[in-house]
Amino acid sequence: MTAETQIKDTVTANDVVLFMKGTKSMPQCGFSSRVAGVLNFMGVEFADVNVLADEDIRQGIKDYSDWPTIPQLYVKGEFVGGCDIITEMTLSGELDTLFAENGVTYDKEAADKIREANA
Repeated sequence: MTAETQIKDTVTANDVVLFMKGTKSMPQCGFSSRVAGVLNFMGVEFADVNVLADEDIRQGIKDYSDWPTIPQLYVKGEFVGGCDIITEMTLSGELDTLFAENGVTYDKEAADKIREANA
């Protein structure tokens, strides 16, 4: 199976996928840690793919999305963005809207707490 096929299968089989350095329970870079932390705090169930474990996936996800950096968040098969974009979307409430529109369960109170803490 090619890296592209593996990536495509992963993003279509899971509602929310985070391609990251490390895992959701043990991130291995600050940017991955921030995005995984937001998703974990908001109670979002997501698949994590450790790009450090497979060089083909690490490069393949960059080619797949045409986005040069990791982490990368996918919701319902669509690329959403990296750390800066997810941070902005969380603080503006856009991430809540994206999850709600796509039927992704999340904790609205937790999302509000993130915004309050960063106001």
